[in-house]
This record gives sequence, C-alpha cells and structure tokens, in this order.
Amino acid sequence: MTNSAKKPSSQLYPHIEPYASGMLSLDSVHTMYWEQSGNPKGVPAVFFHGGPGAGSVPGHRRFFDPDIYRIVVFDQRGAGKSTPLGELKDNTTPHLIADIEKLRAYLNIERWLVFGGSWGSTLALAYGEAHPTSCIGFILRGVFLCRRSEIEWFLYGLKTLFPEAWDKFSGYLPADERSDLLKNYMRRLVHSDPRVHMPAARSWSVYEGSCSTLLPSADTVAYFASDVVALGLARIEAHYFTHDIFLPENSLLDNIGKIRHLPGIAIQGRYDAVCPIVSAHDLKRAWPELEYRIISDAGHSAWEPSIAASLIGATEKFKTLI
Repeated sequence: MTNSAKKPSSQLYPHIEPYASGMLSLDSVHTMYWEQSGNPKGVPAVFFHGGPGAGSVPGHRRFFDPDIYRIVVFDQRGAGKSTPLGELKDNTTPHLIADIEKLRAYLNIERWLVFGGSWGSTLALAYGEAHPTSCIGFILRGVFLCRRSEIEWFLYGLKTLFPEAWDKFSGYLPADERSDLLKNYMRRLVHSDPRVHMPAARSWSVYEGSCSTLLPSADTVAYFASDVVALGLARIEAHYFTHDIFLPENSLLDNIGKIRHLPGIAIQGRYDAVCPIVSAHDLKRAWPELEYRIISDAGHSAWEPSIAASLIGATEKFKTLI
C-alpha cells in the first residue's frame, strides 16, 4: 500500500477524479448515480449525503485519504445525478436502505465505513441498524434523528436564531397558510408546473442554506439556491418530513443497541442551528461508547473549517481502528 497523502491537518485532501462511475437501475422508476475514487484495493468507505435530496458533490471525496480508502459516493433516489430528479414515488427510508445494500453487493464490497452528515447521519444510523454486519463503523456529523421535535424546530424554531431567514421562508406563503408551513409548501413543491414548484423549492432550500453556517456564507446560500439542489432537497425533504421519515418515532435511538459494538465518531458544531446539539447529546447518552466531539466554533456545515478538520481527523483515526 502506498504512503498516505501528505496535507496539513486543517485541510481537505486534494481533489481527485473517480476511477469508476455508473448508473445502477433500482426499479422501474429510479436509477442511482454512483462513483468510486481513491485506492481500488483500499478500505471501503461510503459517503451518505444530506437533505434528504441534496445530492453529492466532488468535494465529498476529499474527506478521505485516497491512498488508504476506496471511496464510494452516490446520489440517493431523486437527488443529484440520480434519476428522475425529485421523484417521490417509492422514495422512503426503507427504499434507500435497500438501495445501499444493492450498491454494496453490486460493487462486491463485504463491509464499509459509513460516513454521513445531517440527514446522512440519520440514514447512516438507520442503515447500520438494519444491516450491522455490512458496517465497519460510523462517522456522523451534525446528528439528525428526525424526530417530530426536530422537524418542528426546522420549520418554526429556527426563527429564534435566524428571524430574517425565517421571515423570508414563511413569508413566501400567504398569511393564511403560514400556520402549516409543511403542508402548504408541500402542495406547491409537488405541483407539475415548474413556475410553481421551482420558486417554492428555492425558498425552502435557501432558508436551510442561510441557517447552516455560524458566520454568513454567500457561497453556501448560492449552492442551496441552484436548481438541482433546490428541487431535490426541498421536495424530498418535505416529503420525508410529512411522513416522519417513514420510521417509527424514536426508532433510531430505540435500536441503537444493534450497532453499539461498532466504533463510531460523532462530530457536532456547538452552534448548529439546523440540527441542534441536543440530538447528538441524546445519541451519546444512548450510545456511551460513541466518541463524541463538540466543535466550539462551528454551526452545521461540513465545510466550516473546524468541522472539516475534525472530519479529516475522524477518517485518519479510523485508519488505526480497521
């Protein structure tokens, strides 16, 4: 095995291109984009993007040492390069879990390190609890357990910290529709006319992006405002929130015993407003063996310098655990 790529600990690994990629047919409706980069004979690691529906970006490869890891990145149903974009039919958490197992088998991987942030942490826990023998361990960032209290916080509680962003988000709807933001956004997001669903999607997505960093970030907001991200994120996120992520309330904590024997590292911004620290705190209480790192000068985004450095530190530490 070649020497580990050298870099300052606070920086991501250099940009790399995939050595393989493709589209995996999931059923009669959905097709999944997947890619592999890094070392084809390295330790398999799979990246779960956020949202649900946000999709992956090339930068997600850069959390892993490409000399050590066989890096698998994919877009979940309806997100990113997966098709159809924003499709809600047969799009549930159990479907996503089955898709991940299908991809693992397709790539002939026995076990992999599971890395997920925000909704990706939700999916990582749900997948691990369904298929613990497929997992080497977990790296979680911005823990989201998708409980009803967390969904209500996103829809209404964020106005406590980001009142300007929330005013724009809620103000997109007529005054008489603001008492049920989820239902009335959802009605627009599933409308067939792009003149209806795209402005609603952009309003939803920009709201999330505006609240995702400790300090204002125009680049983050611009990313969330782009058409593919906005439509996938807003439509699928609202769909999952409407159905309580298609899992029983508190199921992720109730089933944590299925993965407690596996190593895990959770990285949480102290001032994460999108996924407040209480969820990571609750996860640590249910999973005492979890290595829990609170980042004192960060919010939610994986791209904030201290969060990114800690994520790099986590993938570095797993080199000693596997």
